[in-house]
Amino acid sequence: MSIYTYLQLIFFASELGLLIFKRAKSGKVKNERDRRSLLILWVVIALSSCAGPWTAAYHIWGLDNYQAVEIAGIAIFALGFIIRWTAIYQLGRMFTVNVVISDSHTLKTSGLYQIVRHPSYLGLLLIIAGLGISLDSLVSLLVMLVPCFIALNYRIAIEEKALTEEFGKQYTDYKSRVKRLVPGIY
Repeated sequence: MSIYTYLQLIFFASELGLLIFKRAKSGKVKNERDRRSLLILWVVIALSSCAGPWTAAYHIWGLDNYQAVEIAGIAIFALGFIIRWTAIYQLGRMFTVNVVISDSHTLKTSGLYQIVRHPSYLGLLLIIAGLGISLDSLVSLLVMLVPCFIALNYRIAIEEKALTEEFGKQYTDYKSRVKRLVPGIY
């Protein structure tokens, strides 16, 4: 099996675990706002993860050392995995895979959330980038990353609307101080 296959198995196992164990309980939901964004995200990630290896024959990095590219992909994947799971841990019970506001929801602005507003999505994008890079193909990286970035931006817009409705000025002030996904840039 290729390193890409191992990384993909780790990624999908962890996401499946989240899907099974981190859905909001309907009795504690104050505001459900998902609008099928979870389904869209899963479909886009699955299709991109399948399309990436199909386009891997287009090696246009200009590098002769596949092993160095593969190691870089693994390192970016691992960094993304650490960021994603740290963000999930820091949110604790407030983290759910579906976009909801619970009765006990508070706005998290500390830890990784003081660096970017959506660190778990930053981690997810780094995981996908690491997978794409591990295929040693710029085309594969783009085929995987661009659609996932678009789907995540749709989901973030839904999530931020729900957070703005719930927390009002507190959230808009937070948005003005902290970037969405890339510290100091976006």
